[in-house]
Amino acid sequence: ECATAFGCLVSDMWLGEFDYVSPEAFHSIFGKRYPAFSKRTQHDAQEFLICVLDDFHEAFKEVRAQLCRERRSPAAGASTRSSRGTSGTSVITRLFEGQLSYSIRCLTCKALSDRPESFTVLSLPIPSTGMCSLQDCLECFFQPDTLTRNNQIHCYWCGGNQDATIEASITKAPQIIIFHLKRFAWQDKYRRKLSTTVCYPFSDLDLSPYISTSCHSNTEYSLCAVVNHAGDLDYGHYTAFCKHSVTKHWYSFDDAQVTKIPDSAVQADTAYLLFY
Repeated sequence: ECATAFGCLVSDMWLGEFDYVSPEAFHSIFGKRYPAFSKRTQHDAQEFLICVLDDFHEAFKEVRAQLCRERRSPAAGASTRSSRGTSGTSVITRLFEGQLSYSIRCLTCKALSDRPESFTVLSLPIPSTGMCSLQDCLECFFQPDTLTRNNQIHCYWCGGNQDATIEASITKAPQIIIFHLKRFAWQDKYRRKLSTTVCYPFSDLDLSPYISTSCHSNTEYSLCAVVNHAGDLDYGHYTAFCKHSVTKHWYSFDDAQVTKIPDSAVQADTAYLLFY
């Protein structure tokens, strides 16, 4: 139901008959399914995005499973081959899902283990309060760390809790990778918004330093959209910059104001989500 409403919304947008299109119908249906987003109060765009992608994945996965059942039916003259293994995939996973591998080494017996983890949005720490680059955020996320004290691992080989090192790498790079800049962080026991200027490239973003040698996916990406957040923890306003897939021009979406903007305006201090 949510996916159908979103499809209607996208169709109205691409028809080009209106100066702008309101997502009221989609918001209403989505709010009924997820009451937390039904109230007209501030919500986190990253949490909303993950919820939308998860919902669409389930909807499209069900459609795919139904098609597989129909193709296997005797009336359709279909193959009896099982659809197991494909039922967990959808257009959402094919476009947005990547996989990380966490290499964990016990510092006592030196045993090495790998822990895989799927992702659709990669949340990056912001290592500076003044100015930094997206590359700085990536290096901070992927830098090796040591697990000690309360963060020790339980080593299967040692049979007890031990200190360990952990390092992440990308073993499957998605076609579209989404970065969430963690602007809301704890500082001095208070949760605050970081207004750090994060400089991000428009093209030739090379992720090869963070990708496992076993991964043969494309490692270079170009920016296609930005979600901005202006304001603070209690009150804010979301806008978006999107690149037209045909004309390659950038547009700003600010409620009912849709305007063409120069490339230079896409680099913003309010960037919160980056789509590559």
